Amino acid sequence: MTTPHRTQLREEFLDAMSQLVSSVTIVTTDGVDGPAGATVSAMTSVSADGDAPTMLVCLHHATSAAPAILNNRCFCINVLGHNQTELANVFASRSAAPGGDKFAAGTFETMRSGAPGLTTALARFDCKLLSDERIGTHHVMIGSVVQVARLEGAPLLYGNRSYQSLA
Repeated sequence: MTTPHRTQLREEFLDAMSQLVSSVTIVTTDGVDGPAGATVSAMTSVSADGDAPTMLVCLHHATSAAPAILNNRCFCINVLGHNQTELANVFASRSAAPGGDKFAAGTFETMRSGAPGLTTALARFDCKLLSDERIGTHHVMIGSVVQVARLEGAPLLYGNRSYQSLA
């Protein structure tokens, strides 16, 4: 049951979180469950040390990507450039995908893990799934990085409830 205090706290929380600026990424996967992907702003590095670098990504449980990643056991974090707003909207299901296929909106190649990597992404972090924990509405997933790719450019950012750019 939602109390008025919880509702107010949630709204205050979301309003305060809108002041954070983060990179916009598309998290993709492929494997036994087939291809899936979603636009995500909740991702970060965990560590560059240990057996391999590690990344953390948070995905809403209702996305098709979350269960697909759990079953495929891999994901690729694709950091978008400032000119890739439409691609972000397609993977966020805000815009129609060409022919109903989100992956037709960009050019992808198979990364070492088997996940699709966006060839025009500013950075790609290809990961094998290490762990997953469901917290509230989201899966908090940690991946072991198996491949990295990088291009030059200005990132697409999300802050104040809209896309931003440093370009």
